[in-house]
Amino acid sequence: MLEQYLLFIIGIFLLIKGASYIVDGASSLATKMNIPIIIIGITIVSIGTTMPELVVNIISAIKGSTEVAFGNIIGSNIANILLIIGLTAVIYPIKVERTTIWKEIPIMLIAIAVLFVVSNSVLIDKVNVNTITRTGGIILLFFFVVFIYYSIKIFKQTRKKLEKTKIEIKKRTNLKIWLMIIGGLVCLFIGGKWAVDGAIFTARQLGLSEFLISASIIAIGTSLPELVTGITAAKKHKTDIVIGNVAGANIFNIFWVLGITAIIAPIAIPSFVNIDIMIMGIATILLLSFIFIGKSKEIERWQGVLFLIMYVGYIIFISLRG
Repeated sequence: MLEQYLLFIIGIFLLIKGASYIVDGASSLATKMNIPIIIIGITIVSIGTTMPELVVNIISAIKGSTEVAFGNIIGSNIANILLIIGLTAVIYPIKVERTTIWKEIPIMLIAIAVLFVVSNSVLIDKVNVNTITRTGGIILLFFFVVFIYYSIKIFKQTRKKLEKTKIEIKKRTNLKIWLMIIGGLVCLFIGGKWAVDGAIFTARQLGLSEFLISASIIAIGTSLPELVTGITAAKKHKTDIVIGNVAGANIFNIFWVLGITAIIAPIAIPSFVNIDIMIMGIATILLLSFIFIGKSKEIERWQGVLFLIMYVGYIIFISLRG
């Protein structure tokens, strides 16, 4: 039993390190191929930060544990808003960019609305069980393609401003680049397998739902890259990137990760999940509202504290629900 718990923790660590290696290696490779920094930011870095969620979900789908897959995304998205933004704002108030307010956060709300529709087949199609079908997965991926197209269009419109943003990418030898990419993939595969196996084992041993374990422990673990980014930005007093990163990660999680997962294996949805989707929606609406309350275009420390209290409340709620 102790060995299983230890592998579970090591698995989450390997997921984070694997994603980091892939992002760093792929970014260095992209610069050698003369790919613009802007494109690297929107593709490699954005996809890289959601790699832990993606790997966990793919392995969960293959194993038939789709409750782990769904809980991971719901839990990660709620943690991204309430925990990461909350903790970052407590350390240092978060500045919010105009494009984030009027474009990225509204798209995040659209993603939640689309998720509600594709995950409520009982309510909409009058079937017996809620499932995100392969058709639902294709719909999610369609929205993902539209989002990427729209994002590139926004980047082109704000090119001059974005080109001033410094993204440090180290120059590496070809050998080191490929060692990092291959090593990162190995870490992701092993880490994902151990994390999923550990979640299933823990749920069965403690008599808890797989959704609970994945929406809490795994979700926090797979959200650590965003958490580290937020804390680092707060310490450097450069928090303007935090909410944009969180919004991007949440959109990627719903459209990209869940879309691929559903195509691999239809995702069985727990009957209670509308409450969690509603909590995710309320957290997003509160985030947008807080930007205009108090100091304009800023998330203040007291708002960060409120987010952290809400996150603790959510964890207590899903724990009592079992």
